[in-house]
Amino acid sequence: MITIKTLYQKYQSFWLYILFGGFTTLVNIIVFFVFNTLLHTGHNIAYGTAWFLSVLFAYLTNRVWVFHSTHSTFAEILKEIWQFFLARVITGIIGYFILIFGVDFLRQDANLWNIIQNVFVVASNFVLSKLIIFKKVGN
Repeated sequence: MITIKTLYQKYQSFWLYILFGGFTTLVNIIVFFVFNTLLHTGHNIAYGTAWFLSVLFAYLTNRVWVFHSTHSTFAEILKEIWQFFLARVITGIIGYFILIFGVDFLRQDANLWNIIQNVFVVASNFVLSKLIIFKKVGN
C-alpha cells in the first residue's frame, strides 16, 4: 500500500514546486498590487517589476529547495541562471500578452488579469524547469 510519505518522496519536486510556486505567485501579486494600485505606476511597470522580483525569488528557491541543483562552478551556475531567466522571459512575455488582453482589450481589472496570467506562467515554468533548467546530470 502506498503511503503519503511514499507519494511525497516520489513527487517531492512537484509538491515543493507547488509550495514555492505559490509563494512566488504571492510575491508577484503583492508587488504588482503595490506598484499598480498603491503607487499608480500603471500595469506595464507594475508587471515588469513584479516579474523581475518574483523570478529572482523563484530562482533562489527552485535552485536550493525544489530541484536541489548541484551545479557549483561559476560557469555552471551562470548557465543555470541564464537558462532560468530566459525561460522566464519567454513565459513572462506570454503572461504579459494575457495581461494586456484582459486589461487593454477587455477593459477589466489589472489585478484580476495578473492572477489569471500567473496560473499559465506557473504551470509552464514547472515544465521548463523540470525538463531543461534543473534536469539531473546524466539525464
